[in-house]
Amino acid sequence: MSYNTRRNTLRRILTALLLFFSVSSCGCAFFRGNYDDEFNADDVAAIKVGTSTRQDVANLLGAPERVIEANDQEIFHYYNYMVKSGTILFFSRTNVVGNDLYIFFSRDGIAQQVVSGRQRPSPKMQFWPFGD
Repeated sequence: MSYNTRRNTLRRILTALLLFFSVSSCGCAFFRGNYDDEFNADDVAAIKVGTSTRQDVANLLGAPERVIEANDQEIFHYYNYMVKSGTILFFSRTNVVGNDLYIFFSRDGIAQQVVSGRQRPSPKMQFWPFGD
């Protein structure tokens, strides 16, 4: 076997090994996380427009994540986000589901309106990064 033939064979073997270890080192990773506490639908239903006070709402749901002041109203904002993410080799997929709840209060601190986003089912873990 000539010197050039051995050198080309060795080069091919090293290239194949390098490619194998490069691809296999990418690996896979899965992540799941929640941001803030979920709010219970029964507790939200217990808020009575026109009678519930700020204190009543805080007793049911806890302290709001944000308090917003707009148009002479105080707004309590509650939210919860769920994230699921997966990576396999070079492909990744991330799903985020969020639930928001806004409670509008009059100057007197009485609930005037309760607005919640459409709650969706929890995201399922998907391995393939394209389509559903």
